[in-house]
Amino acid sequence: MSKRAWWLVVLNVLLPGSAQVLAGSRRLGRFGLGATLFAWFLVLATIGLGLFARPFLLWLTVGAGWFSAVVLTIVQILLAAYVVLWVVLTFDTLRLTRLVKVPPVSRFAVPVVALVLLGLVGGSAAYAASIVGTARDTIGAIFGSSGPSLPASDGYYNILLLGADSGEGRDSMRFDSISVVSVNASTGAVTITGIPRDMPNFPFAEDSPMRDPERVGFDYRNYFEGHSDPTCGWGSGINQLTNAVQVCRADEGKGLYPDAAAHGSNPEIEATKDAAEGILGIEIPYYVFLDMKGFANLVDALGGVKITVAERLPKGGPPPGSGAHDVDSWAIGWIEPGEQIMDGDTAQWYARSRYTTSDWDRMLRQRQLQEAILAQFTPQTVLTRFNEVAAAGTAIVHTDLPQDKLPEFFDLMTKAKEQPVTTIELTPDNGVPEKDIDFAAVHELVQNTLHPPTATPTPTP
Repeated sequence: MSKRAWWLVVLNVLLPGSAQVLAGSRRLGRFGLGATLFAWFLVLATIGLGLFARPFLLWLTVGAGWFSAVVLTIVQILLAAYVVLWVVLTFDTLRLTRLVKVPPVSRFAVPVVALVLLGLVGGSAAYAASIVGTARDTIGAIFGSSGPSLPASDGYYNILLLGADSGEGRDSMRFDSISVVSVNASTGAVTITGIPRDMPNFPFAEDSPMRDPERVGFDYRNYFEGHSDPTCGWGSGINQLTNAVQVCRADEGKGLYPDAAAHGSNPEIEATKDAAEGILGIEIPYYVFLDMKGFANLVDALGGVKITVAERLPKGGPPPGSGAHDVDSWAIGWIEPGEQIMDGDTAQWYARSRYTTSDWDRMLRQRQLQEAILAQFTPQTVLTRFNEVAAAGTAIVHTDLPQDKLPEFFDLMTKAKEQPVTTIELTPDNGVPEKDIDFAAVHELVQNTLHPPTATPTPTP
């Protein structure tokens, strides 16, 4: 009876339903076996698609819009139902073992082992169901509305990456961090170009509505090429476009970019896209916005981020109107030099800190954080912390990336993780002055970085 009990428990784990076919209700056993074989078929089919038809699998699960949401919902229901069935089969198997006829040691050990195995295997299936549901909800929340799906431009997908803080005390959503991420559509190689947030006198893209005086209400060159508007309180820097386009207009920019909201964007972001296109000389169809208000939660969800700090930096800032002097009187803490695993709060101040340092240094620190966070997105981290990462991402990420591009971007992301990230910083240290910028030279710099000229081989005499 002891051997029989152990065999029934083992069979229930290896092939749920087989214990009932051998020693109990064959009807329940056949149903359990059928469900088990169907589950194994789905698992093997998924593995096969992942190995030999990954684009189709990604399209089916994340890239097909509402159809993908339906597929993921069905998968979640099947997983949850199988967990319930496994619980029923496990308790029925314990009934079949006839524990009252089993020796005392096994009488205690058999149910304990069976319930532990149920917790491990059933708990894993339940967690998988939770992940599927979270993935469906996250994809819907982030990519629910998007811009048109467009092919790569000149071999690259260019994405405007914006960072700002919507927390209390912010009079408007001015962008503190402005970058353009260029992803090679073939190799996945990533180039990040940093644009100083106060860059003045910038041009807009040739087809931008900001070049139309009748739509803007003024000739943009009078404002963005060296002039400010003191009545509304904005200057000529690129991060002032939020005020110029949205805050200072009665229509909040809708007359300039009427389709922005329908495509998951807004007028100030679209104007910043046009400005970045004019600055860099490349097409930028998409954006990703990170709200720094919840940035700390994302870093904490990833288990922290490893950073090597070059110089001591203060946390916090001086009271309004007091200036940045006497740092020790207002600093709420310090970030010390050296390698460390930063929690979310420390990483946020590392990206924000603007005193005892320069805007150029802050740009470099933000780029350092971007690369470190990208490296932290390992399969192990994502799987073990999926729900936390997804919840944090949903709260801070806004984008107009179309959902049908996700399968392609997933493949490119996989390739990108195997390569170093190239950076371009449009700062004085890299030959780009704060004022009187030669944008033709900037265009040439970007083109030479994205499309390096091939060396002409020297002919052999």
